[in-house]
This record gives sequence, C-alpha cells and structure tokens, in this order.
Amino acid sequence: MRPFRRSAAPLGSPILGTVDESPRVRRVRVQVLLTSSLMLANLIGALLVGVLFLLVIPGPALFTSEFRIVTAVIGPAYIGVSLLIGTLWGTLMGIRDLRWAVEGRTPTRREATAALSMPWRLTVIQIVLWSGGLALFTTAYGLIDPATIPKVALTIAMGAVTVCAFCYLLSEFSLRPAAARALEAGDPRRVRIARVTGRGLLTWSLGTGVPVFGLMLVAVFGLAKGDVDATKANVSILAIGGVTLVCGFALTLLGLSATVDPIRAVRGAMSRVERGDLDATVVVYDGTELGELQSGFNRMAEGLRERERIQELFGRHVGHDVAAAAIARNPELGGEERQIAVFFIDLVGSTQLAATRPPKEVVELLNRFFAVVVDEVDTHGGLINKFEGDAALAVFGAPAELDDPEGSALAAARRIRDRLLAEVPDCSAAIGVAAGIAVAGNIGARNRFEYTVIGDPVNEAARLCELAKSVPGSLIASERTVAAAAPDISRRWALGDSVVLRGRGAPTRLATPVTVS
Repeated sequence: MRPFRRSAAPLGSPILGTVDESPRVRRVRVQVLLTSSLMLANLIGALLVGVLFLLVIPGPALFTSEFRIVTAVIGPAYIGVSLLIGTLWGTLMGIRDLRWAVEGRTPTRREATAALSMPWRLTVIQIVLWSGGLALFTTAYGLIDPATIPKVALTIAMGAVTVCAFCYLLSEFSLRPAAARALEAGDPRRVRIARVTGRGLLTWSLGTGVPVFGLMLVAVFGLAKGDVDATKANVSILAIGGVTLVCGFALTLLGLSATVDPIRAVRGAMSRVERGDLDATVVVYDGTELGELQSGFNRMAEGLRERERIQELFGRHVGHDVAAAAIARNPELGGEERQIAVFFIDLVGSTQLAATRPPKEVVELLNRFFAVVVDEVDTHGGLINKFEGDAALAVFGAPAELDDPEGSALAAARRIRDRLLAEVPDCSAAIGVAAGIAVAGNIGARNRFEYTVIGDPVNEAARLCELAKSVPGSLIASERTVAAAAPDISRRWALGDSVVLRGRGAPTRLATPVTVS
C-alpha cells in the first residue's frame, strides 16, 4: 500500500487531521468530535421539543402546575440520565470497536466492518433512549391528562427523528479518520455498509419530510377538534416552517458535505495527475459508492504508475521510440523500407581485456563505455538497436524519422570517439558508419520478436568497424554516408581510398574525420 500524500484536508476538513497522525492524537480527536457531535444532536433535539411544546403542537399547555412533577423533575432527570448513558454507551462501544486504531495496527475484516457501521449503531443508541423518553413522557403526561397524549407523542417523535438524523451525519463525519484506516485495510466494494441514495433520502426525509408531515398533522388535529384558530394556525405554520428551514438546511449541508468532500478530493487528485504527478492518491474514508470512487481513482493512479514503470523499463531495453510505438499501436511482424544511417562500435582487444582483468572490472569498464555511447546516440536522435557483448549497433532514422539521419550518425560517432578518449582512456573502440535503404520492423516469431533493421547498410557498417580496428583514429564512414549528410557535417570528413570490404563485390570509398578550423 502506497503512503498517502499530505494535503490541506485529506479527510475533507482540517479539524479531522490526517490519516498518518499518531494513534494517540487520533483517538483524542475522534473521541472529542464524537462526544461533541452526540451532545450537539441531543441539544438540538431538546430545543426542538421545547419549541414544539410551547408554540407549535396544539393541545393542553404542559408548563402548568399540574404537570410540574413531570416537567421539572422527571424530565430533567431522564435527560441527564440519558445523556450519561448515551455518552458512556457510545464511548465504550468506540473503545471496544476502535481498539485496533489506538494500537496502531491493521484491523481485521470484522473490526473494519464494525468501524464503518458505528455511525448507524450510535444512531440506534439514540433511537433506544428517545424511544424510552417517548414512552415515559407520553405515559406520565397521559396519566395526568389523556388529552396531552397526541401532543407529547408527536413532539417527542419529531425531536427523536431530528436527533437521530443529526447523530448519524455528525458521527459519520467525526469517524472519518477511523473509516479511512478501515477502508485502507480492505476493498471498499466488499466492506461498504451504506449507499449514497440512502444518505440522500435520509437527509430529505428528516430535514424536510418529517417537519412537513408534522405540519400536516397539526392541521389534521385542528380539523378533528373543529377548532381552527387562525392565529394558532399561523403560529404553527411559522414555527414548523422555521424548524424546516433551520434543521433542513443544516441536515442538507451535512449530507452535501458527505457527498461532495470525496468528489472534491478525487477532483483535486485528478488535477495533479493531469499536471504529471502520478504519485497523487486520495484518502478513502467513505463507506458508500463514493468510497468505491475514491478507491477506484487510487487503483487507476496505481495502474498509470505501473504503466509508466513498464514503459520506462521497456524503453531502456528496446529504446523509448520503439516502446512508445509499441504502446501506441499493436506491434506486428514485418517491416518497411527506410532510409537510415547506422554505426557499429566495438571494443578493440576485448578478448585480452577479459583475460587480464577481473570480471567485475570488465563489467564496470563496459558500463562506462556504453554510458558514453548511449548518451550521444540519444542526444543525436538515434536508437541503440542492440548490444552484442562489447559491441553495439546504433540506428538513425528508424523508428523515428530524422531530417538528416546520415549527419546525425556521423556527428554522434565523432562525439563518441572524442569522449571515449577523454572519459574512458583505458579502452579503445572502433566505429564504422554507413547509410542506405534497409528494412526496419519486427523480426522473429509471433510470440517473441524484436525491432531491428536488416539490409546492406548494416552489413557495410559492420565491415567498416572491422577495418577501423587497424586504422589510426578507429573511425571510418562510407562515401555514400558522407555525401548524403548536411554540408556542415560532410565538410568535416575527408575521402580516401576505395576498398572491397569482406563479403561485398563493389568497392567502398572510405571517409575519415578531419579537423575543420
């Protein structure tokens, strides 16, 4: 697993910290946020119930002397006990199910699933506590005055629904650091415990549906009693409308944040990839389909990095132009005629070198030798087609076309000769340069082939390389190559005698480099 890159808010909010902070800091952060979230949700519920009791739901007034024991004694006592039980219950659950996060170890599949389902289980705790309050207060007020039952039941039920909605969304937000670690340990497609659709429906139903339903029930109660007071009706409409605006806005904001934050993280990482930063990753912390999106981006980025590594490795073996062409289109057997220039370069006295020096020194010398050759061939737009022990074949004009392949080959050969004399003086190399028409393409079998060039220029360059081993300067080119090169290159070469190279019927006129002032 690659380490997550640091960013300003990898979990969607700066107050959630980062996934690589210490377990102790993470435990304190999550516990504080979780406790605060639960207390805030219950505070909102309590305020909502108070507003509904006083201003909205029609029915007997509950803040009178006959209900004093229930309102002033039983109510505060139950609220205090509920908050204490809920806090202890949630804290113990968190300590038990998030012990792996505190210990800094990778969670098991069961532990990961438990961490991701914790927002729902914390919400179940609130459902239990508020259901107990619903039964208790409806019974207590109903024993004193049965007419209060509809009002108390409806009010507490609306408060309970609102508390549960805030509890789920706030605890899901607070537990993102733990969810990120849990999802990091497994595939989100297998441990997903929620859906974006369900989260959206929850936000709408609890932020809008329930208040509107409450308003409809107020109208139903009024019509059933046959006592439709315009002032009371207007107050109820305004109060429930205000509750809908405030709670609906808050719940919608939390729901949108839970949906948008993962998308924003993926979008930011995609921008980094577009700028060439293939190491970009996102923290996977969402247990819905959005977690699959985050994880899918990470898999895509890993695939791009793997493709880049393969292309780089492939390019080192066969040449970057050949690798790029193979990746761009499916390579097939066969070739095409191209005007190319080639040179063969071979160490002089390599047999004696291998016999008189340790293998490690021979390898080190060859690496220094080929480093110069490869550098100059790349600089002049050529391709090292193959290494053959202590020799190499360089091709110019295939697969990438060059305006002046002959001039590039001649210039590269001169630079290699000069650099070897200065940088690798403990070896001597012979170079033969030739040009002409050759077949360039993939040669071999369908399941194993290589890109190469075949033709008269290759054979001629090999024979010129053999001849160069006995010529001062150890660098020879054919007249045809020099004649086809650009004037500023060809004037640096002088024509000499003609010889019949081994295996060839026609004579080849030789050219050697000269110093031009």
